[in-house]
Amino acid sequence: MDSGQTFASQSTNYDVLTTCASNNDRYSQILTMLLAGSPLREILHSLVLSIEAQKIGTRASVLLMSNDKKRLLTGAAPSLPEQYNQAINGIEIGPIVGSCGAAAATGERVIVEDIATHPNWAPYKELPLKAGLKACWSEPIIDSTGNVLGTFAMYYDTQKSPSALDLELIQEAARLASLAIERSQGLHLQTLTSKIFSKLPMGLLIVNENNTILFINPEFKSICGDITVDSESFEPKRFFEHSQQENITSLMKNLAIGKTWQGELTGRKRNGKTFDAEVTVTSFRDYHGEQNCFSWLIADISEHKDASKLIHFQANNDALTRLANRRYFVEKIYNYVWQQERSKQTGVGCSIILMDIDNFKLINDSLGHECGDRLLIEVTKRLAPLFPDMCTFARIAGDEFGVFIQGKVSADELIELAKQINQVVSAVFWLDRKAIQTSMSIGISRYPEDSTEVDALINCASQAMHNAKLKGRNGYQFFDQSMQKNAERTAFLNMELNKALSHDAFELYFQPILSAKSTHVDSAEVLLRWPLNGEFISPEEFIPIAEQSGLIVPIGKWIRRQALDLIYDYWQQGRAISLSVNVSTSEFITAELQQFISFFEEYLLETSIANFPFHLLSIEITESVMMEQHEKVEQLLSRLRNWGIKISVDDFGTGYSSLSYLANFPVDQIKIDKSFIQKIEQGPRHKALVEAITTMSHALDLSVTAEGVETQAQLDFVKQNNVDAIQGYYFYKPLPKQALIELLAQ
Repeated sequence: MDSGQTFASQSTNYDVLTTCASNNDRYSQILTMLLAGSPLREILHSLVLSIEAQKIGTRASVLLMSNDKKRLLTGAAPSLPEQYNQAINGIEIGPIVGSCGAAAATGERVIVEDIATHPNWAPYKELPLKAGLKACWSEPIIDSTGNVLGTFAMYYDTQKSPSALDLELIQEAARLASLAIERSQGLHLQTLTSKIFSKLPMGLLIVNENNTILFINPEFKSICGDITVDSESFEPKRFFEHSQQENITSLMKNLAIGKTWQGELTGRKRNGKTFDAEVTVTSFRDYHGEQNCFSWLIADISEHKDASKLIHFQANNDALTRLANRRYFVEKIYNYVWQQERSKQTGVGCSIILMDIDNFKLINDSLGHECGDRLLIEVTKRLAPLFPDMCTFARIAGDEFGVFIQGKVSADELIELAKQINQVVSAVFWLDRKAIQTSMSIGISRYPEDSTEVDALINCASQAMHNAKLKGRNGYQFFDQSMQKNAERTAFLNMELNKALSHDAFELYFQPILSAKSTHVDSAEVLLRWPLNGEFISPEEFIPIAEQSGLIVPIGKWIRRQALDLIYDYWQQGRAISLSVNVSTSEFITAELQQFISFFEEYLLETSIANFPFHLLSIEITESVMMEQHEKVEQLLSRLRNWGIKISVDDFGTGYSSLSYLANFPVDQIKIDKSFIQKIEQGPRHKALVEAITTMSHALDLSVTAEGVETQAQLDFVKQNNVDAIQGYYFYKPLPKQALIELLAQ
């Protein structure tokens, strides 16, 4: 029951009470007790005694309906035997349960002149008869809404029928009992409501239509700092002045017509600070029924809102750069494309730009992750001003960023934006007094030209970005269909590579290496071949895929194991075959260097070979290996040489290594790249370069092998320059294993 209903109930009760008082002054004491708010038990006790005094020989009782509306409980029966009162306390009501049980169940008066013979009392008659009770008239006590509150009963020690005066008396007594019970319930509810309001975990304010404060609970004062207005009035427009105007308008409109309003507003505390408030305002009539009153329930939800904002931010933003994250980025693209596809508009579009910081892993590994994080933040600061308001700028993952541009943008505009990105990122970054220079590889896809599906659009931009990296980084690429075909081809080969590795589908070929002086086959280079669907896949195509996927590590182990097995098989037959095995640069970088050493140790344990002829094995590395983690690589190569394994620098001259690496690294051989050998017939400069490499290598006590010798002129030249070994199609193309064995047998 709300406050308005309480006031109305009190008014109705008061009117009825005064009517009863005018009708019968003998109940003035009862009425006085009612108006004074005396305890219900005392009022009912006095009522019963008053009725008994009016009707000599009557023993009256009041039974109260239980909360579950199924039982009757003793209210007042001072003249009935205590044993009887205890026996009927809690009796269940029913249409044939005595007099009171039936009256409570039916809501009708029940007159029993003879308890001994009446069917309602058949199961219970021994109890009243033993107490000397032979007749019982029961009147239901009914409240103003028609609900049964209990019963008023009059017992007699003789068989007795009521007169008209008796019926009037019992009816009047029931009415008084009803008033007493309702009054008691109202006072109890009012007290309970007041306590509840005082303990509510939200602010409660009751005002009249003039905004005069009628009631205010402690929580409201706690929320608002005592109170944010003066001590007598509450002005909603002023209190919620920092709220959105449309919410204020909606609130005032509902107040004007007396309708309940619920929503979120911004309240103002006494100290001037604002807070997020959940507000429910309800109108009701005052107890005079003359004007509207309003109850304001106000809860401070600032912490909840802050928590929700934080959760929303964490779900949609990157913690480091505070940009949108991948989830939010993709969701924005989905929503836009879905709307365009649904509306079927023409001439609309959008663009996706994905960009990746070039060589970020090298920066992260060399300078530390903290420096890498700071670089990401600085890159974010430089890029953010480049993008219009309609763009969504996001950190996708790691060092990858994305930009979603809504609306049709021309290719020229996208090119200009890409150039600006490259320009601002390429400028030097200063972190901890260290100059860091980097660049961006950028991929661009467009809707609907490249695809009408979001996943495909993002994938197109990713493929274009990857293509930009392959073309030298620090540039941009638009997606085209050839990229899609290449991506599909790459995905197919990557899947097949896994199958080939697990099913030993690779083959080894061997290109003989000859002595330049005797043209005798001294050794052979081990080359990996991959037959697939009736053709050999070029190593230039599948090796980069293996390196990118990490499969190069298990593939490299497989090659070395095959080579060691062949060397040892020949060794046991009393013959020697020297083999050179290439090692991918990424195998040194992606795997722990210790794992490379562990391979040879594990091989010796598995084969139980005590003295393996490691001097017959050469490991071919590229110049870039010496530049990456050169201290650890130097230690690794030294351990390999301690076992007798030779170290050869493959494709020498194509990299950018310093000559100091050759002087300091444990290297045995230099292999001049075939691009130099094949150009010596074009002019003296190329000849001079080969001569210089050979002279320098011999000065460092390194043997020299010339790769790619294909003509007599090339052969004559390398012999004249004291090259130690020759490898090329002039003598032999790569041979399968059996052909090599037959060649060696000759």
